[in-house]
Amino acid sequence: MDFSISERQRYWRDRVRNFMDAHIYPMSDTYERQVEAFGDDRWQVIPVVEEIKAKARAEGLWNMFLPPSAEHDDDAFHGAGLTNLDYALCAEEMGRLHFASECFNCSAPDTGNMEVLHRYGSKAQKEQWLRPLLGGEIRSAFLMTEPAVASSDAANIETSIRRDGDDYVINGRKWFSSGMGDPRCKITVVMGKTDPSAPRHQQQSMILVPVGTPGMTIVRMLPVFGFDEVPYGHAEVLLDNVRVPAGNLLLGEGRGFEIAQGRLGPGRIHHCMRTIGLAEFALEQMVRRLNARVAFGKRVIEQSVWEQRIAEARIDINRTRLLVLQAADMMDKVGIKEARTEIAMIKVAAPRMALRIIDDAIQAHGGGGVSADFGLTKAFALARTLRLGDGPDEVHNRTVARSELRRHFG
Repeated sequence: MDFSISERQRYWRDRVRNFMDAHIYPMSDTYERQVEAFGDDRWQVIPVVEEIKAKARAEGLWNMFLPPSAEHDDDAFHGAGLTNLDYALCAEEMGRLHFASECFNCSAPDTGNMEVLHRYGSKAQKEQWLRPLLGGEIRSAFLMTEPAVASSDAANIETSIRRDGDDYVINGRKWFSSGMGDPRCKITVVMGKTDPSAPRHQQQSMILVPVGTPGMTIVRMLPVFGFDEVPYGHAEVLLDNVRVPAGNLLLGEGRGFEIAQGRLGPGRIHHCMRTIGLAEFALEQMVRRLNARVAFGKRVIEQSVWEQRIAEARIDINRTRLLVLQAADMMDKVGIKEARTEIAMIKVAAPRMALRIIDDAIQAHGGGGVSADFGLTKAFALARTLRLGDGPDEVHNRTVARSELRRHFG
């Protein structure tokens, strides 16, 4: 069994790492100043990110999340051609800073929506929406979760998608619709029911709804642990008799679960590797702080309790990374369905690991840790949210448990 990084993987990882060192980390303070300068009118495009994006695209560090596919070899809509395993190492580097992924046009929910359009979209849908998304000209949102039902069971979703002649009419209420606050958000992927009488997993469909379609209203932007996540944000959205052409339906009626599985598998790899990058950031912050402070006559880093926490953090990061890379490798080799147990395991393990390390980093910073000065509160909010996003821990643990039971009882 070979655990070494291939020459190709090292090449792409190091290119991303070097680009971040040269162009992204030095602009972190500029990013925060520009957001602060917006004042109350905060939902704006951040200029420094657009400047960095132009440099990344010029260097070919663009759309790296989109894996190669023989089905689309002749397709004009393509990314850098990295496998899930190749890209996983790049995602870890991006995860160290919250706005880095967008600089490479590799940020959620656009990545998932582009994968949906790439795999399941018609030629017309790709031309209208995938092309500008791949170009970084527009952004998108994914509308699945609803406030009125337990959306961890997607069969509960109540939004209605009803055929009416040459159109579909959509009614429902969504929330935590990430990306809706961005002024560049022009298209949404909406999940709802086209046939409530069909078998349980054939009731759902997905449809493209352009932002600004009559009847689509942003009710409010939802903060997460007090962070509004400008300029992307998470919105509660009302869909009141929203009418779109029948050609906006993705793949066909009753194919919503199929599309969701194709969308969420790679996305969970991306999220988990970015989370490992976040944990690396927290550990680095913790070590620097402990080394710079003196208490009871010696540096805090020399206290035995902190040696223990640093060691446990390194062990946790390294073993979680191996787990995620194994899942990415399996997905490349046998597909999402066969790798579903491994994907479920990492979705539980990665955010829990990161939360422990971020919490210790906050403790190491004392009062400063719970302020916004060191980036740890935002990191904690991101990691904690991930225990719910793309499915809560309980659902993924259920998948793992059932797989284990099948091993013993068939």
